[in-house]
Amino acid sequence: MDQSGPVFIPAADKICDKSRLMQRAAQWRAHGETLVFTNGCFDLLHVGHVMSLEYARRAGDRLVVGLNSDQSVRRLKGPARPVVTENERAFILAALGCVDAVIVFAEDTPLSILEWLKPDVLVKGGDYREEQVVGREIVQAYGGRVLIAPFVPDRSTTKLITRLHLGS
Repeated sequence: MDQSGPVFIPAADKICDKSRLMQRAAQWRAHGETLVFTNGCFDLLHVGHVMSLEYARRAGDRLVVGLNSDQSVRRLKGPARPVVTENERAFILAALGCVDAVIVFAEDTPLSILEWLKPDVLVKGGDYREEQVVGREIVQAYGGRVLIAPFVPDRSTTKLITRLHLGS
């Protein structure tokens, strides 16, 4: 049996706490790999999310996704959100081939993760401008880059929820 193909890593093994992610990041860096970080709520995963994640993955060798916890999503999006629980959202993201690790964070922003992970590249979706990206100053201060993924018009979780409520 040929073992030279890509290694399959089960989705659950990609979901990390801080300690596990720090270990993996150290291993990746020891092999000369670049780390890319992106974050969001990723509630009701849609084509805009997937295109942004694939764009982020192409910006380096390893993609780490910071995922807002359920409590954080409620604070940011309102009491009716998230639609999908953080455990399910983390598993779905981790199941994507372009994602190497997922870490759930309870704060409203991933600033603390950016401070200790120090990704080489920080990517946000096309609905942001570079000056709006949380953590931009941290990443740029140590020589990292900030990229904005192309925007996918008319694709958002809010629009999906609205369509579901309207039945169209």
